[in-house]
Amino acid sequence: MNFFDHQDTARQRTGLLVFLFSLAVFVITGLVSVLSIGIYYGVTGEPFDQNTAISYVLLCFAGVVLIVAISSMIRLSDLSSNGGRGVAESIGGKLISSNTIDAKHRRLLNVVEEMAIASGIPVPPVYVMQEERGINAFAAGMSIDDAVIGVTQGALDTFTRDELQGVIAHEFSHILNGDMRMNTRLIGVLFGITCIAHFGHLVLDNTHHTSRVSRSSSDSDKGFAVIMLIAIVCLILGWVGTLFGSMIKAAISRQREFLADASAVQFTRNDQGIAGALKR
Repeated sequence: MNFFDHQDTARQRTGLLVFLFSLAVFVITGLVSVLSIGIYYGVTGEPFDQNTAISYVLLCFAGVVLIVAISSMIRLSDLSSNGGRGVAESIGGKLISSNTIDAKHRRLLNVVEEMAIASGIPVPPVYVMQEERGINAFAAGMSIDDAVIGVTQGALDTFTRDELQGVIAHEFSHILNGDMRMNTRLIGVLFGITCIAHFGHLVLDNTHHTSRVSRSSSDSDKGFAVIMLIAIVCLILGWVGTLFGSMIKAAISRQREFLADASAVQFTRNDQGIAGALKR
């Protein structure tokens, strides 16, 4: 199997996993809606009417979707507000000038320029974490125009030129294939699912406090029971959804790493570079 076959396989598996992720979000949202309405009818004893029940389910579904959507958008806005440069600078990255005379920085810039040509995208700003002795590199940003490349000083000190080229090519694949944008969106949706659990926890706390200070009747007891049971459903399904969503997200990330490795071989035409870097 050549690197193009590896890329196709990784993309196909990513597509399947993204579908499963979307399906998981839909199922969790639907279960919260259906179980909430079931609890309402079961506890209150209100006569069941199919048309009314369907309307309640759809209304509840819309409410849950609204919670997830608003929470996700807030999280996405927060994650993408600083751009690639902001991310690099926030973790101690120093922008490398094109006029640098440092030999290792000069080699890094040359490799970045080579991989930009090979991948067909503009040369991004390059940052070095000069105080970081660990071996690492990253790409940050929501788009090709916003992207930056970051490398630790440890990587510059350790890698041969071929290994550095393989690692930089790997990061260029993440930029070219929009992996940072995909990862950010998945994080945003996961946060939205988590907010279902947070909503349930908040309602439980407030309902428990209210029930202790309020005098209750039979009807209010039923109302409290409905609210608390629905909150418990939100709490449980929110955390279950977050767990399964995180597992699928991790699987998607693995496939994108496989795709980046295969793309690195395509860009460099040298499988030993990335292989050597992975052994470090």
